[in-house]
Amino acid sequence: MTEDPELRLNRRELARMFNEVPELYDRVRSGYPDELFADLVTDTGMDERSSVLEVGCGTGQATRSLAAFGCSVTAVESGREMAALARERLAGFRNVEVETSTFEEWDDGGRRFDVLVAANSWQWVDPSVGWQRAHDVLRPGGWMALLGNVPVRRQGESEVYAETADLYERFCPGNPGWGHRPLEDDVRSTNEGWGLVDSPGDLFGPAIVRWYPAVQWFNGDGFADFLRSTSPYRKLDRDVREPLLDAIAERIRTRMGDHVARRYLSELRVGRRAG
Repeated sequence: MTEDPELRLNRRELARMFNEVPELYDRVRSGYPDELFADLVTDTGMDERSSVLEVGCGTGQATRSLAAFGCSVTAVESGREMAALARERLAGFRNVEVETSTFEEWDDGGRRFDVLVAANSWQWVDPSVGWQRAHDVLRPGGWMALLGNVPVRRQGESEVYAETADLYERFCPGNPGWGHRPLEDDVRSTNEGWGLVDSPGDLFGPAIVRWYPAVQWFNGDGFADFLRSTSPYRKLDRDVREPLLDAIAERIRTRMGDHVARRYLSELRVGRRAG
């Protein structure tokens, strides 16, 4: 199936927005737990002899953990400013190369890899191209690994998104879902397949799914900066986004003790290349 051109444009436009704030993105975005990478190594058999392709490395947060295992890492990032910061952050690793390109247009030069990792980035890849490309650049028996961080809430627990929901209606009406994160138990129930991205069909085998609960703490300004680094807020007009985020920061300072938690689940989905 050919992807809708408008959807492709929106995907690329949203991905480009992260490139506007690379330093902020690097500072406020949560990473991934050490246990996740330990399980990734166990599941895939990855070691210092392995070659790893990372799609959409951003500023290199997951790349650092991958490189620490001693494997060869080729990281592909479409945003020039994001890629430049990743090179700066990863300069101490001789086993990492950062290349600037979209995955769809990337020149693999005939290279083949043992593991492909996409950390919170696969949703930005055109599925009509991405899954086949992933299959093609992996060696027989290679592994695909999707990493992500999913914000969640627990029943009966005060939660910052819900406590500020009225501000969304005031500054940006018509987005009722913004104030309601999914329940943790509901997210954990999605323990089959590849999650919210399109299915790879018969290109990859069944996915192993693992969850890692975590909490990230913020003051009001810090939480506003975190939201400022995410796609739903980046795509808002600045004259809507900034008053909204200022109001959220003020609400957290004055009514929530200037100390709020963002609860999330880190997820790992790993599957083997078929054929």
